[in-house]
Amino acid sequence: MVSACPVCGTRVLAGEAFCEQCGHDLAAPGPTPCTACGAARVGADGYCENCGMLQPTGRDHVEVELDGSAGASDRGRRHSRNEDAMALTAAGPGTVVGVVCDGVSTSPRPDEASQAAADVAAAAIAKRLAEGEGAEAATREGVRLAAAAVAAAARAGEDAPACTYVSAVVSARQVTVGWVGDSRAYWLGAQSALLTRDDATPGTHMLTAWLGADAGEVVPHVTTFTTDGPGIVLLCSDGLWNYYPEPEDLAAAAPQDAPLATARRLVRLANQAGGHDNITVVVIPFGQGDRADTTVAFPKERSD
Repeated sequence: MVSACPVCGTRVLAGEAFCEQCGHDLAAPGPTPCTACGAARVGADGYCENCGMLQPTGRDHVEVELDGSAGASDRGRRHSRNEDAMALTAAGPGTVVGVVCDGVSTSPRPDEASQAAADVAAAAIAKRLAEGEGAEAATREGVRLAAAAVAAAARAGEDAPACTYVSAVVSARQVTVGWVGDSRAYWLGAQSALLTRDDATPGTHMLTAWLGADAGEVVPHVTTFTTDGPGIVLLCSDGLWNYYPEPEDLAAAAPQDAPLATARRLVRLANQAGGHDNITVVVIPFGQGDRADTTVAFPKERSD
């Protein structure tokens, strides 16, 4: 009986232990074939050595729920892997910390950069809040440690991994938002609003600030809002807001439903619109009651 080596394709006879061409142990499981061309030539870096396609990972679609908040992250329809990341954590009764990071695709290992930044920032912010620190100071510390984690991931001889960042600390009567880059925070309520300003050249996606060893000094934008009415704090990567940039359009698209259902619907709409980028959405409800009963629902920036 004649078969083929799963690595190099050379014909091998039944009973042979090793491929004479490449030396592959024929008793061992063969490598996972490329999802694009089927060749068994995927390198350790995740790229197919035959067609160059980057292979998908277990992060292709991720969902998370926590204390009435939720998030969904999806690789979209055009990318071979998900380079976005998100984190949700509780920081005491009634306080939720959410983080969304978008890996810069032109940098190496952007998925690792975004995941490290999201995890480190969420944990650091929650820890500082638990220790009694204010939300703005905790946010700045979270960004500082996230930036350090991404910078530390750089390797000699390659460009630096990089990602963008946005976070929200949502408590009983106020919302503190921090960001670096063009991942966004929105308020969806009776008067919806964009809470962040992109660190990017106007009209383009050319970043003017990011997290990474080549970013220089990272100075986050941090601001706190108060509100007299209920709504949703929504964090997202540009995979969503490219299709729904206006807060009113996002509010109209978001169902008045459970947070996970809202996140899933927004991801689905972005994919239906083209899904040209990774898509990440974190939904954190704010306040209680019927929005129709509110007199002032627009978040007002706090003045110290």
